[in-house]
Amino acid sequence: MSRNKYPEVTVKKILDVAQNLFLEKGYEATSIQDIISGLGGLSKGAVYHHFKSKEEIFNAVGDRFNEQIIIDLRAIRDDPSLNGYEKLKKMFRISLASSERDIVYTVAPNLMDNPKLLAMQVNEIFSDVAPHFVQPIIEQGQRDGSIQTDYPKELAEVVSLLTNIWLNPFVVCSNLEEMQKRVCFFHELLKTQGLELLDDDMMESYTRYCKVILAQT
Repeated sequence: MSRNKYPEVTVKKILDVAQNLFLEKGYEATSIQDIISGLGGLSKGAVYHHFKSKEEIFNAVGDRFNEQIIIDLRAIRDDPSLNGYEKLKKMFRISLASSERDIVYTVAPNLMDNPKLLAMQVNEIFSDVAPHFVQPIIEQGQRDGSIQTDYPKELAEVVSLLTNIWLNPFVVCSNLEEMQKRVCFFHELLKTQGLELLDDDMMESYTRYCKVILAQT
């Protein structure tokens, strides 16, 4: 009865248990049954009522870690004191500097081996990241003259896909040198669109991020 009346309490309990297990054992070594066993009497049906799969649970755990990042990104997007280019560069800096993201990725699986998680991430790019965060900033840059492009929607999608998929070591498994070459090429590619978003500090943040990921593989 209480689960039906207060579903948010049940969801929080599931995510708390799952988060602890993921951090302790890693994603791959944690099963749905492990999560159910840690819930103290909550049934399998109650878990599946809220989450269809372990992938959905992991995604929700990741969203909780990223809550502060999302708050920060919204604040940048809505900051009236910055032009479009300044917002885009600041958004990149915040994303690369996130320690919360590092915590999630230390236990995350290789997405090429988990097509459901990969599909979730691609869907999130097209349904949320590109249209609600990157595209509005690029369109502002068009209006204020700080970003020159005739294709704000397409540029937003390409930037989001490359950063979240192509430059993600959990999608394309490479060594550190290859990942550094990729981000250097990405930097040069953006320059052809009049965008110099990555500076030395941001490159170093990306290298640190790759080292964290590659150390787990």
